[in-house]
Amino acid sequence: MSATTTVRMPDQLKSRVTRAAKRAGTTPHGFILDAIAEKTAAAEHRHDFHALADKRYTAIVRSGKTLPWTTARKHLERLLATKPAQRSATHKPARKA
Repeated sequence: MSATTTVRMPDQLKSRVTRAAKRAGTTPHGFILDAIAEKTAAAEHRHDFHALADKRYTAIVRSGKTLPWTTARKHLERLLATKPAQRSATHKPARKA
């Protein structure tokens, strides 16, 4: 099922959309639908990313365990070098006075 939505846009933007759609080999309507779908997907991915980050941060706060940057960096460098990386043990960081 589809619904009709009216989008009001400045004439200059409408001209740009029409030109871009023509270059892309589609209609202005199709171009606008694709743009809305892309923007929606990006917003959903950003939301999911932030939700995952919040969940992981909550776990860090709950456990109090982290990795020092030097250890995490070495791990990432091993991954980039395609060498099997061993998981590093977490620890509670020293508290600053």
